[in-house]
Amino acid sequence: MRVDVWADLVCPWCYLGKRRFDNALAEFGHAEDVEVVHHSFQLDPSFPKGQVLDQREMLTEKYGMTAEQATKSGLEMEERAADAGLEYNMTGIQVGNTVDAHQILHLGAKHGLADAVMERLYRAHFTEKRSIFTHDSLVELAVDAGLDGDEARSVLESGTYAEAVAADGAEARALGANGVPFFVIDNRYGVSGAQPQEVFAKALTQAYAESTPA
Repeated sequence: MRVDVWADLVCPWCYLGKRRFDNALAEFGHAEDVEVVHHSFQLDPSFPKGQVLDQREMLTEKYGMTAEQATKSGLEMEERAADAGLEYNMTGIQVGNTVDAHQILHLGAKHGLADAVMERLYRAHFTEKRSIFTHDSLVELAVDAGLDGDEARSVLESGTYAEAVAADGAEARALGANGVPFFVIDNRYGVSGAQPQEVFAKALTQAYAESTPA
C-alpha cells in the first residue's frame, strides 16, 4: 500500500503532521507493507530566492496578525509539537523560498533517503533554527542525511530538480489540495492537515482492509 505525502519544509503543520502520521504508522500492524512517497509543495513559490523574512513578520503581513498574536501563535505551535515529541523554537525563525531545499529532498529520494533528508531539514529549521535557504547550509545538511556533498552542490547549482519540484506542486493542486500537509492513502483516501494520530491510524486500517482480498 502506498501513501503519497505533500509538504513544505517551512510549514510547522507539515512537520507535526509527519510526526503524527509516522507515529500512527509505527503502531500499524502492516507497516512493512506501506510505502511512503514524499512530494514537494511550496506554500509561496514566488518568494524571492536569496531573501529571508522573520516568520512573525510574515504572519503579520500575510494574515494581518498583530505582533502579539503572531508570538502567541508560535508558542501554541511549540506546545502542539511538544505533545508529539518534537522540539520547536519558533521565536526568530525565518522563512524563505524552499525550492532548493526541495531539490535536496528529490536527491534524497533518488538515493532512497527522502525520509532522512526531510527529517534533517525539518529539525534544522524548526529546532536548530539553521538556514535551509543557502547552498552551503543545504549541502551540510544533505551530508548529515547521508548524501554526497559534491552531488548535492551540483544539484543546487544546476537546478536539476527544479522542474520536478514544480510538477509535484501542480499534481497536488490537480488533486484538490489547497494546502499542506496533504496525504493520499492507497489512491483512495485523502487526509488534509496535521490530523490527530487516531485519524491517520483509522485511514491506514480502512485503506489496507479495502486493498486486501478477503
